[in-house]
Amino acid sequence: MLLSQLPEDVLYHILSHLDYKSLSRLSQVCKTIYHFVNRDVVWRKIAKEFLNTGITRNGTDIYPSIPLKERVKIAQNWYDGVCKRAIPLKWKTKLLPWLQLDGNVLFLSHAADIRAYRLRPDSGRLQRNPFEIYSGHKGDVCRFVLTDSHLISGGSDGRILVHSRRRDKTLELSGHNQEVNCLDSKNGLIVSGSRDQTTRIWSLTSSCPRDTIPMYDRVWSVAISPTLRSFVTGTACCENVSPLRVWDVERWVKSCSGLLQHCATCNLSECVCSLGLEFRRGAGVLDMVFESPFQLLTCGYDTFIRLWDLRLSPRKCVMEWEEPHDSALYCIQTDGNHMIASGSSYYGVVRLWDRRQSQCLQFFQLSSRPVSSPVYCLRFSSSYLHAALATSLHSLDFSQNPLHIR
Repeated sequence: MLLSQLPEDVLYHILSHLDYKSLSRLSQVCKTIYHFVNRDVVWRKIAKEFLNTGITRNGTDIYPSIPLKERVKIAQNWYDGVCKRAIPLKWKTKLLPWLQLDGNVLFLSHAADIRAYRLRPDSGRLQRNPFEIYSGHKGDVCRFVLTDSHLISGGSDGRILVHSRRRDKTLELSGHNQEVNCLDSKNGLIVSGSRDQTTRIWSLTSSCPRDTIPMYDRVWSVAISPTLRSFVTGTACCENVSPLRVWDVERWVKSCSGLLQHCATCNLSECVCSLGLEFRRGAGVLDMVFESPFQLLTCGYDTFIRLWDLRLSPRKCVMEWEEPHDSALYCIQTDGNHMIASGSSYYGVVRLWDRRQSQCLQFFQLSSRPVSSPVYCLRFSSSYLHAALATSLHSLDFSQNPLHIR
């Protein structure tokens, strides 16, 4: 019996014992084997061990439209740091820009506006002219988040603007009296943090906050749990309390129409716990992201990326990675599996980390001496990493000349 004549389940079992090089060589035997080996199901186990292939720790596929074999090829470039650099946008005035990626659209804050740029599907390059501009703030935009239906921004004017992405409509949320440093939104719930030392909870149905929490410190970062049952705040750590605190958010229930509405019989937010007691004064938390309902990644002025397990009692840090040049870490993003990307405070340094290693995997210095700028925000897709600095937007293309598997 020929190999191609074996039952598919038997053939799948045999191929599951091969590494990526052997699979690629096997695909060159004949057309029948080639088409079988190139199926995503054959590469899924291998892809889960590589960086940024789109297969998350829980098995979700983030990029289902891209063949897994191609993603494994590109993943080798991420691991080896092989990329082509470009600076698609520059501006003269120093800003604190923020980024979001949504498919083939990149959103970039520029002073008081947020501009939406298309990424060319064939080359991934940024079209220089924005196809849409969201405005309305009287000061610079500090942070913004995207949902399926809205773009929600917080500005230095203390206002939060909820822009509809489907029609020309904007809702203003007023309550903070200083700049809104951070916000997050999920399923109609909005949480914001401000320099005025408060955290506020909002809904899309009202312009007034549903709850105001005094923090007694400047709030730099917030993140809502995927379960919507809690959120985490990160403060400047200028007081004698932990900068990381977990809050039990007010309960939300589904109405008959499928919309999330507030349950008036439930209590408002209360602090569940503080994370870590070893933070030194001034070790503020600048960015955080939930990897799962129980795993939280944070970074900030103390130069560490930390992974927190919220299932433990007491909740504590289970892993940490230190920035080798003692620079503050302004932003992080994760592929949901093994890779973490971080942006440093000096010389536009972007670092790639493999969670299975303690040392930095790759680093890219995007600004040259004597000009130094933090990486204020970074976002990546399967092939590209975009980083926003004070006067420019940088792009790293990891799909250029992908390494062929021999």
